[in-house]
Amino acid sequence: MSSLSGVRVLDLSRVFSGPWAAQMLADFGADVIKVERPGRGDDVRHQGFKVKDEAGKDSGERSSFVAMNRGKRSITVDMSQAAGQALIRDLAAKCDILIENFKASDLARYGLDYASLKEINPRLVYCSISGFGQSGPYSHLPGYDPIFQSMSGLMALTGQEEGTPGSGPLRVGYSVSDITAGFYATSAMLAALRHRDVVSGEGQHIDLALLDAQVAAISHVAMSYLATGEQPERLGNASAITCPWQSFTCVDGDIMIAVGNDTQFVAFCKVLGAPELATDERFRTNPLRASNRTTLIPLLADILKTRSVNDWYAAFDAANVPSGPINGFAEVFADPQIKHREMLLRLPHATAGSVPQVANPIKFSATPVEYKRGPPVLGQHTSEVLREVLGMDDAAIAGLQNARVV
Repeated sequence: MSSLSGVRVLDLSRVFSGPWAAQMLADFGADVIKVERPGRGDDVRHQGFKVKDEAGKDSGERSSFVAMNRGKRSITVDMSQAAGQALIRDLAAKCDILIENFKASDLARYGLDYASLKEINPRLVYCSISGFGQSGPYSHLPGYDPIFQSMSGLMALTGQEEGTPGSGPLRVGYSVSDITAGFYATSAMLAALRHRDVVSGEGQHIDLALLDAQVAAISHVAMSYLATGEQPERLGNASAITCPWQSFTCVDGDIMIAVGNDTQFVAFCKVLGAPELATDERFRTNPLRASNRTTLIPLLADILKTRSVNDWYAAFDAANVPSGPINGFAEVFADPQIKHREMLLRLPHATAGSVPQVANPIKFSATPVEYKRGPPVLGQHTSEVLREVLGMDDAAIAGLQNARVV
């Protein structure tokens, strides 16, 4: 039995943050019903690159949708129609969790806001994920990941050191604000579910803003500003508080070094053939190395550029010095550790045969992650869900289809 067996989730969310959280719940065993617009579906069905089918040919599925919608049942409902709104209310009455990421107050006009649905189902955990939250001067504004990266301070931290080639604020290479908010949402929903089941017997409303989530996730770097009042510098791949903690160029590529303590630095210097650096008064402790980074790094760089990435990596590994090659995805998915951890899998798909997936990284000892379904095609489970959850017969479903409600 999975961790969330018996939990039913109504996923009204689109794009990334909400669907990512809902997929996590599906991985944990929840029955996730994804509600999509008839004809078009979730916007990310039309974003990303075409996924290859089992024969290696382009399928009609897009990578962005496939990345965060496995394990769900897709139904199509026209929310603009009164009958569609009634269907969603009926489904919400049968669910434990509802996830939505519309703009603040958008769903109130349909009678699908928390206050309305609480009257129908007091046990419902209702999670609202929005750009700026349900309150505040920006709450009415739309937003996408780059906006939250820029406004949270993340872009100001990211990029090459000021005055070096290519310097300036830089966007992180994936939709980090969306995915981070999805993780926070998952934690919040599970906490609210436990409170309902163990403490209160009632659900509650979760108000999660992507901007808030990204500010919170900056964590110790934001705290360094609060502690000092000084804006942290952009240092590219280097760290302002730990040294050496950055990439170095070797004969055939780059290697990442992350020396986390003084013992590791001693071992690191021995591998380099320069043990004297570990006893140098300027470099004996991490705070000293961080303060004298501009002196130390060129000395290390001159040595590291003399051998290949694999040579250094093997030597550092033998000495328990944290290091790693800078991999592209071909190297990532060929890595023996990634293979051992089964981080790549394929799931069945209604039209593509099967599609590749990046696995859930969590390894439960008693309730392992289950991959019950691949990503659904649009509306694949509409009739199934209406029959199973709402007890509708074929005639009632046909009537909704003829009226273009589903």
